Amino acid sequence: MIQSMGHTAFTVEDMDASLKFYCDVLGCVKAFEIHREDGTPWIVYVRVPDGRFIELFYGGELKTLPGEHSIGFNHLCFEVDDVERVAQMLREADAPLDIAPQQGLDLNYQCWTHDPDGNRIEFMQIHPDSPQAAARRALADK
Repeated sequence: MIQSMGHTAFTVEDMDASLKFYCDVLGCVKAFEIHREDGTPWIVYVRVPDGRFIELFYGGELKTLPGEHSIGFNHLCFEVDDVERVAQMLREADAPLDIAPQQGLDLNYQCWTHDPDGNRIEFMQIHPDSPQAAARRALADK
């Protein structure tokens, strides 16, 4: 079911300062950005040396669960081989399925749950044409 850790996501107050820290100080690489359908900036993906990602959300945009902080930890993501199977497993376990399987703006398929403390968890099935897949191919070509 779970293949690996996909990414950890943080909502940041100052994107430029965060990129400077993760890229210039820690040695990560800005991989790509995702914009909303209206063209406004939404997420910056930073690639860590092993090919995994950190998602940086522009500040304060995603307060969707009670008690969720607008700056800081946003969610944990696991990569999976079959997001529909994960959703079925959650249903069978009587676990919360906050968002049923759907395709995201990055082309990947995802569904969402939360742990007993309300921490959001994403399950993501990578689409071969997604920017994440392209960034990993670029890393492998080096």
